[in-house]
Amino acid sequence: MAITHVRLLSLPVRDQDRARAFYVDVLGFEVVRDNPMGPDRWVEVGLPGGQTSITLVTWFPTMPPGSSKGLVLESDDLDADVAELERRGVALADGGIQEAPWGRFVTFDDPDGNGIVVQATRSGA
Repeated sequence: MAITHVRLLSLPVRDQDRARAFYVDVLGFEVVRDNPMGPDRWVEVGLPGGQTSITLVTWFPTMPPGSSKGLVLESDDLDADVAELERRGVALADGGIQEAPWGRFVTFDDPDGNGIVVQATRSGA
């Protein structure tokens, strides 16, 4: 196998403009592409320097908005990121930062209800 990395993840949303604003203005992603695609639109965002992008999709009937619950983002400074998320109006689930044997994390939903985890993995975990 010559697979090297995950290139793209499709995330189901209702409104691409609202989702784009959340991922760019709240989470700090950059717009990779925002182009017409037939009758639809291709909106792709990614973290600066990252290899994997997210496309904000509205056209898959088997992927209703809010049905994704497994997007995990890694943080080098979870405390600062949590403070900034709260400042930007993100409602954190479960009372904020949670502790686990492998590290620390917070969970929240994007505007469509897709579940997101931001975590800081302990080295060696």
